[in-house]
Amino acid sequence: MYDIIIVGAGPAGLTASIYARRSNKKVLVLEANTYGGQIINTLDIENYPVEMHISGFDFATKLYNQAKELGSEIKFERVNEIKNLDNHKEVITTKNTYECKSVILATGSLNKHLGIDREKELTGKGISYCATCDGAFYKHKDVAVVGGGNVAVEDALYLSDIVNKVYIILRNDTFKAEESSVNDLKKKDNIEIIYNSSIVKLIGESKLEKIVIKDKNEKEKELDVSGLFIAIGRTPENENFKNLVNLDEYGYIITNENCHTNVEGIFASGDNRVKELRQLVTATSDGAIAATEAIKYVNKI
Repeated sequence: MYDIIIVGAGPAGLTASIYARRSNKKVLVLEANTYGGQIINTLDIENYPVEMHISGFDFATKLYNQAKELGSEIKFERVNEIKNLDNHKEVITTKNTYECKSVILATGSLNKHLGIDREKELTGKGISYCATCDGAFYKHKDVAVVGGGNVAVEDALYLSDIVNKVYIILRNDTFKAEESSVNDLKKKDNIEIIYNSSIVKLIGESKLEKIVIKDKNEKEKELDVSGLFIAIGRTPENENFKNLVNLDEYGYIITNENCHTNVEGIFASGDNRVKELRQLVTATSDGAIAATEAIKYVNKI
């Protein structure tokens, strides 16, 4: 039996595993996809203490290796269900069933979709949710980015150094991104900002060839683009735990300030829980807090 099972190998989950192992707890980290969470797609991290400039991939890899060196067991299996039993928890994955004394949910969040026809069909054929992953495929071509937050602006800036032209499309007339990043965006000659518009149609047979946008006056316009990068936010990956812990109306796990859920011995950390600020530094902070609380819980039982 494990002392603590951590669901998710992003910054919150891996940090939690580091703290748990340093307290000599038997730890299993379960991850459905790859380590690192959404930060792995960030080109340059500038706001994390000590590291002035580090790529998301390098940051996540260092964190992963640190967790492994400290003795964290990490398996790539999707968790389908967690049972809260009388004297332990049961974590059921696509491959196995594991028993533990405590669980930390650090599942993060998923990309939001536009929800228009052919979006799924053209994903990987012109539509992407990761500019740093796929930007190189569009060298010297025209592309579009949809979204007005930090990720969308970062994507547009990154792509502007690779592609011929970037359209960035906002539903409103203002950005949600940090002002300094928006100022950098406006200095780029090959970035065109389109305000008060939304994408209503995707055109292309075997691959994306054009998008149709509609402005607030219902006027439509076609843009010839080879790639569309969607950066309109994320949703928490808590669907499999909605009958286990309390969620808010948006699907985020409700916790107290120490990452306790409503279920004794189950904690939540990172972008999947209700909180004001979702940043790399708050994810790692959550991981440390959740692990510390889980350790206290395990020591009591």
